[in-house]
Amino acid sequence: MAEDDVERSRFGLYIASSLVIILLMTLALPMVFSADKDTAYSAYVFESAEDENSRLAQLNLMADSLGETGEGYSIANTMSTPMLVNDWQNPHRTLLAVIAPEKPIDETEATKIYEFVTERGGKVIIAADNNNANRVAAKFGVTYFDDPLYDDDHKWWEFDAEGEPIGGEKGNAKNVWGLASIEQSIADPDGDGVGVMSESGQSSGCEASQLTQHLYTECRMPVMFRSPTGLKVEDNCANSEQACDVKVLAQASVSACIDIEGQQTPDDPFDDGECDNSQNPAPGDLALVVRIDYPGITAQDYKKDNAGSLSDIDVTGSILFVSDQTAFSNRFWDYAEAEDTGMRNECDVAKSTCWQSRLSGNSLWDGNEHYFSAVIFSMMEFDNQELSATVKYATENFHVVFDESRHVTGVLSAPFTDAMATIVLLTSDSFLKWLIILNILLLLLVAIMVVPEKPNWRHVFDLTRFRERPDKLDPVSYRQRVREALMAKVRIFYDLTRDEMALKMPGEVQTMIGNPRLVELAYSENRTYSPEELRELLQSIRRWGKQQQ
Repeated sequence: MAEDDVERSRFGLYIASSLVIILLMTLALPMVFSADKDTAYSAYVFESAEDENSRLAQLNLMADSLGETGEGYSIANTMSTPMLVNDWQNPHRTLLAVIAPEKPIDETEATKIYEFVTERGGKVIIAADNNNANRVAAKFGVTYFDDPLYDDDHKWWEFDAEGEPIGGEKGNAKNVWGLASIEQSIADPDGDGVGVMSESGQSSGCEASQLTQHLYTECRMPVMFRSPTGLKVEDNCANSEQACDVKVLAQASVSACIDIEGQQTPDDPFDDGECDNSQNPAPGDLALVVRIDYPGITAQDYKKDNAGSLSDIDVTGSILFVSDQTAFSNRFWDYAEAEDTGMRNECDVAKSTCWQSRLSGNSLWDGNEHYFSAVIFSMMEFDNQELSATVKYATENFHVVFDESRHVTGVLSAPFTDAMATIVLLTSDSFLKWLIILNILLLLLVAIMVVPEKPNWRHVFDLTRFRERPDKLDPVSYRQRVREALMAKVRIFYDLTRDEMALKMPGEVQTMIGNPRLVELAYSENRTYSPEELRELLQSIRRWGKQQQ
């Protein structure tokens, strides 16, 4: 007996020690794997980063100015996948920022983002200087080139510590500025002339008073880019059943081209080829910023004069395509950072490349923050006349979510991050996420410890031992099974026995359920559902209990 007690005690010690080690490894491994990885364009890199170039290539200034210390939006991030966007609460009050995707957005993610904008009224910003975002862009009729833009007529100069222009008088034609509108198109993609900003508006700079009062029409602002690519725009709205509006907010000059055949040399690093090179596409209508709005989408929110309960309101889904991620970086976001790194808010008006010669009124560049903050405010539902004032006058009710899943991971950390993405896809509850991880590791540990040692033990893999499952589910019964799941959850939620539930009148049960779609599932005999609809109903059933509390 004493030996048995010792063995049990030793086994318990092994289990406890293993759990502690697993927990420490779970917390430490991600940090070890990412220790040698310099993450760029993240909203969560501190300003005290040792590498100055790395610090300037982050988004934390953008996150700060949009968050509590600035505009007051609720700031969050998604570490796993943007496939969950349609499960977020209040999608019409949420903006997803996908800035500098380091790996391509796949087809499933692109579809979910498209549905988020066009069906849920969500807001999205996608900024890239390559074709990693082309799958989602193509769904909106936009194409990213995979090479930098060369624009000798819209270039800005940067200066060294002595105040001398880098690159001499020639400068760098990949440093591009654009004059951008906020709500109106400066081009006419569909050719009907409707909604295009007037010539006087295009030559007027946005005054500080206009921005303060959120009057965003008939004015433009300078925006700086560093080595952007170009955007090609097709007006898909003309042939679409859904109402939408394509707006080109900023364009390169008519002489710009895509620099496919760059000619950099050590002696002349800024000689990037000429736009008369037949290998460099020069279509003359390359966009820098494109906005597409989808009005008339129905969403649930607190309505004006009926703020006590959720009601249907009309919202607008919006997506903004930007041809360069550096436009959002720390260096370009805040003018103080830009000035410290050789940029100036004025240009030489004697030069044809000066943006100030194109604008009257306020033509100073004061960092990209003011422009993109205005665009984000315009995309949100602050001007929605149906939305309750209690909601829209508190900016913390609106959310900006940074997509941190677009960063490339190392070979060692990829399995961990992919596993985390899968787990988060299964459950967005952080407690359950870690509980699943620890349980999986514990099960593996126990399985290893209880497997008896056998001499000459080997696996036998015999396909003849596999048999087809005898009782396959009949697809006709799928709906009934979903309905039974709903009724069981309602009964358990209200703490009823099966007999008590059976005595309830249909009208009373419908009131208990509350959700019109779920009521239809429970009582409609003529309604048929596709497998996709049943999967969506299962998600609604999963969320139902939380909504009732």
